[in-house]
Amino acid sequence: MNRNPSNRNGRKAQAKARQYPSVLSWRFAFVLLSISAVFITLLSRAAWLQVIEPDMLVSQGDMRSLRVHSDKVLRGTIVDRHGEALAVSVPVEAIWADPKVVLERNAPADERRWHALADILQMTPAQLLSRIGDNPQRRFVYLQRQVNPAVVDYVKKLQVPGIFFREESRRFYPAGEVTAQLVGFTNVDDEGVEGIEKRFDAILTGTDGRKVFRKDAKGREIEVLEREQSQPPANLQLSIDQRIQSVAYRELKKAVLSHGATSGSAVVVDVHTGEVLAMVNSPSFNPNNRRNTPAHRFRNRAITDTFEPGSTMKPLAVLSALEFGSAKLDTVVDTHPGTMRIGGSWVRDPVNYRQLDLTGIIQKSSNMGVAKLVLDMPHEHVLSLYGNLGLGEDTGLGLQGESSGLFSHRRRWSDFERATFSYGYGLSVTAVQLARAYSMLGNGGYNRPLTILKSDEPFAAEPVLAKKHAQAMLEMMEANIGPGGTATRAQVPGYRVGGKTGTARKAVAGGYGDDYIASFAGVGPVSNPRLATVVVINEPAGDFYHGGEIAAPVFASIMGAAMQLLNLPPDAGSRPVITAVSGGAHAG
Repeated sequence: MNRNPSNRNGRKAQAKARQYPSVLSWRFAFVLLSISAVFITLLSRAAWLQVIEPDMLVSQGDMRSLRVHSDKVLRGTIVDRHGEALAVSVPVEAIWADPKVVLERNAPADERRWHALADILQMTPAQLLSRIGDNPQRRFVYLQRQVNPAVVDYVKKLQVPGIFFREESRRFYPAGEVTAQLVGFTNVDDEGVEGIEKRFDAILTGTDGRKVFRKDAKGREIEVLEREQSQPPANLQLSIDQRIQSVAYRELKKAVLSHGATSGSAVVVDVHTGEVLAMVNSPSFNPNNRRNTPAHRFRNRAITDTFEPGSTMKPLAVLSALEFGSAKLDTVVDTHPGTMRIGGSWVRDPVNYRQLDLTGIIQKSSNMGVAKLVLDMPHEHVLSLYGNLGLGEDTGLGLQGESSGLFSHRRRWSDFERATFSYGYGLSVTAVQLARAYSMLGNGGYNRPLTILKSDEPFAAEPVLAKKHAQAMLEMMEANIGPGGTATRAQVPGYRVGGKTGTARKAVAGGYGDDYIASFAGVGPVSNPRLATVVVINEPAGDFYHGGEIAAPVFASIMGAAMQLLNLPPDAGSRPVITAVSGGAHAG
């Protein structure tokens, strides 16, 4: 046997040489598989991002290069009938913060600037930091809206990192409290929330322009992807005459304060067009600074608050009898002995007027006279005529919160209810409803909706009264203001005016309390009527609470100023048209 050591060593070397390729093959396979796995993983990830869920990459790219620019449009202007501004928008800026930038740049560390920023924003440094928060994912938070330019300039000079500015607008009301409840106001986002601002919000709001574009790394615009043109808003012209509005508010406010009343309202209407020339309330508020203002002051009481109209309904009761035919212009009513018992209750006059013609009933404000007239005809006719005069329905203004009053159409009425209905109990109206009803007396008996917008062509009108009866009632109400009437303090020097006082107890649970509503409604000039005016004083304090004492003087001041402002010729020298209306009491 060949036992040569060299042979054995050679065979070992050959065997070892044969082992190396197997080891290299295993390693190569491992590397190849690893590279393949990585490649497949990358390919799968790319396919996932590019095909299945590409939106994330697109959004990341858009965040870096895509920008949106808005062309802001200011809210439309509200003006009176002569173009005087009642509500305008002024450009202002909002101050906002980018929490991510504030935190990354550690802006609070610069105490001098940070404290100065907090002071001008009327916050403590801790409150300012709390407002911004500690979440770096947030990119936007308002610090203050509608900031005046002086504050904005100061903050810009501070150059606090992460503090930016945004253009917006702020509503300004030049007339202030004079038109506050009527015009209303907007919120911080320039959306109407009260009054005219809310009612016509869609008209007053335009559409901002919008441009979507892509920018490069240097901030230059390289591509416009989308462009929308801005749509300007419409301006709104009201029927209000700011001159009459100011006078009405001044006189009403003075009366409310001097008589310690809870509130008051006044309305002036053009009898031929139905345009509202003035609508005021007291107490009012400053719409440019509503901070700490009670919410109840925002209410437009002239259209929302209802009251029992009292004796201001007596002209309507007399007209019901004339229209029905149960009374004529020369009818005389026996009111003796001045009291009347109906179903266990009493109807009374302050004195025994004995026999009164229709003018005397209005002049003396006789409960007995109107009660007997109403009891002498079907109550359905009275309800129908009151309804035709606009009671129990909206006036046509379409304002937010307008009340239609309380007006029952039930079939069964007791005689006492019918009697008290004739002098203004058992129903409730708003000041603007009463003004609309009296405007029909001034325009010859035509029912026309009211409007708060200036109109070149009046709404169509429907005849609801005979013209001679409407004219006769004006002259009867004129007698009420003359000597011997209950409203001599409503006289307007140089002009013939007619009207009726109203004094009604306020209803409480279970009956009537000790508070009163004093009112006056009238028309002028009588020879050629143009204006109907209503004044309501709610809960006057002290010894004076009758309509003739506190509401009539306000009417005289408003009506006198309004007729002069409209350049209406004085008519004190003219004569009554309906000669049958003589007025007064007749011996019984």
